[in-house]
Amino acid sequence: MDNNLFEKKLAIACDHAGFDMKLMIIELAKKQGYEIWDFGTLTKDSVDYPDFVHPLCQEIEKSSIQYGVLICGSGNGVAITANKYPAVRAALCWNEEIATLAKKHNDANVLCIPARFVNDETATRIFLDFLSTPFEGGRHQIRVQKITTGLR
Repeated sequence: MDNNLFEKKLAIACDHAGFDMKLMIIELAKKQGYEIWDFGTLTKDSVDYPDFVHPLCQEIEKSSIQYGVLICGSGNGVAITANKYPAVRAALCWNEEIATLAKKHNDANVLCIPARFVNDETATRIFLDFLSTPFEGGRHQIRVQKITTGLR
C-alpha cells in the first residue's frame, strides 16, 4: 500500500455532544487533504457512543485506517471504549501539549476530544498538533510495545 495514501485517510466518529465539533474537524481535515471515513453520528439526537466507536476501531484493527478522531462530551467514554482494541492507542487530549506528547511518546493513533470542555479553536490546534507530531520511537518504542504485550 502507498504509505502516503494510507496516511491521508482519517476516521472520525462522535456522539450527539460532539456532532458540531466533528463537522468542524471534518472540514479542517479535508483542507489538509485527508480522505474522511465518517462513522457517525449524523445528527444531534441522543445516541450511544460505543455504537460509533466500535466500527471505527475495527477499521484500525484491520489496518484500513491509520488515525482516528473520536469526540464525545467528556472524551472519556470514547477513549475507554477505543482502548479495548489491541491496535488502538486512544488518547484523551484537552490541550495541544497533551496531544503532542500522546503522539511523540505513546504513538497514539486515535485522538479523543472532550467537546464540552474545549472550544473549536482549541480543538483545531489539538487536532493539527496530533496529526503533525511524529512518534519519537527509541525508548518510547519499548514502552509502547509493553502496552499490548506486557513484556519487559
